Order: sequence, then structure tokens, then C-alpha cells
Amino acid sequence: MNEQNKNQNQNHEETPKTFQGGRASRPSSWKKLLSKRWAYPAAYIAAAAIILTLVWVYQDASQKSFKPDPASPSVQSTSAVNTDVNGQQPESVEVVAQSENIAWPVADAGAVQVVKPFFDENATADEQAAAMVEYDKTFTANTGIDLSRADDQAFEVRAALSGKVSRVEQHPLVGSVVEITHDNNLKTVYQSLSDLKVKEGDQVKQNDVIASAGRNELEKDLKTHLHFEVYQDDKPVNPAGLLPKK
Repeated sequence: MNEQNKNQNQNHEETPKTFQGGRASRPSSWKKLLSKRWAYPAAYIAAAAIILTLVWVYQDASQKSFKPDPASPSVQSTSAVNTDVNGQQPESVEVVAQSENIAWPVADAGAVQVVKPFFDENATADEQAAAMVEYDKTFTANTGIDLSRADDQAFEVRAALSGKVSRVEQHPLVGSVVEITHDNNLKTVYQSLSDLKVKEGDQVKQNDVIASAGRNELEKDLKTHLHFEVYQDDKPVNPAGLLPKK
């Protein structure tokens, strides 16, 4: 009996107890592994590597599966803009509008001639004399050029530049007058007109017909003609130096 009690006591002493009074089980191999100092840092690094790999795979798959809509303004490329639905290149559109060069104020420059030139202070005495306008025994310097046909026939008068009609009036000496204002503080003036086609406030394009050549009282010796003036910053400029050569 004593021997049996002794064995029981020995077995009881060999079994450890927990702090709550229950029996504690022996530590497993997993707990032994976590008890190492390097276990938790290694686990964090492995988890981070797995997460980064999954993110990279997801992003790569998303980029390959995404196809931009060509109709979307935010993703249109240069080739999509410049190519029509038939795969052909349409006419190019100028991004920046080109400045116009002044044109002859007639349909056919070869059909008219300068019958009275612009008065140039640097010209010879003979050239200056030819550029004087005589009216009522008074001589005035010509501030433009006068154009007419050799057969004295009327011809269309056209806008030398695009712009806005800033003045239309009937003058007792120079006849019907049309003034067009352009960019860069430039103006063109057309006198001795008939059959006006425009009114004040109209927007005209270069080569638009604005009237026909007519006659006036100031230069009645020129018969049917167009008096054409150009002003830069409200100062007269010789139109002959601006017009293209015939």
C-alpha cells in the first residue's frame, strides 16, 4: 500500500501545473519555432513579399486587359486625330492661322493699271508731280493709288485683306467710300465706288467683292477708276510697296 502511494506521489510531482491550477501540456514544435528570435521577423518579411507579388501580378493583368476608347478625348493619340475612319489622312488643319499678305483689290490685276501713283516724299520731282491731285486749282498729294482699265470699263472691287467694314459713306468729292479695319492696326480704304455690296459692321474675307469701280468729282479726269489707300497706325502707306508683283 505504501509502495503504491509512493508511486502516485512521484507521478504527481512529475506533472507541472499551470498558473490557473490546471495541468500544462508539453510545448509543441510550432511553439518551439516561434520562441526563436528570428521567427517573427522572418514571417513578416515573407508575408510582405507575398503581398507585393500579388499586387504586381494584379497591376500587370489590369494593364494588359485595359483597351482605351479611341473616342475618348482623354486618350486620343495623334494618329487617331489625324486619321479618318477609312484609314486615310484627312486634310491638315492649321493650328496657328497664317497672317494674310495684302492682295490686289481687283479680280484680275493684269487687267488694271496704276493711273496715279502714291505721293512719295523720297521720289523724284517728276514722280511727285505725277502723284499730285488737282481740284479747283488746288494741288493735293495723293495718299493712295488709282487703278483703272484701259477701256474705261467698270470692274469688281475686292477686299485686299480680311477684316471688318468700319465705315461706309457717300462723299461729295471722292464718291462712295468703304473702309475695312484689319488686324495689327491696319486699314484699307476704297473710294470712287459704285454698286456697294457691303454695309458697316460686316465681316469680309480677302477677295470678297465689296463694290464696283465708279467715278468721283475729285478725280473726274480719271473716269471709271478705283482709289485705293492703306493705313498703318493711321498713317498712309504706299500700297504699291505691299501689293504682289503682277
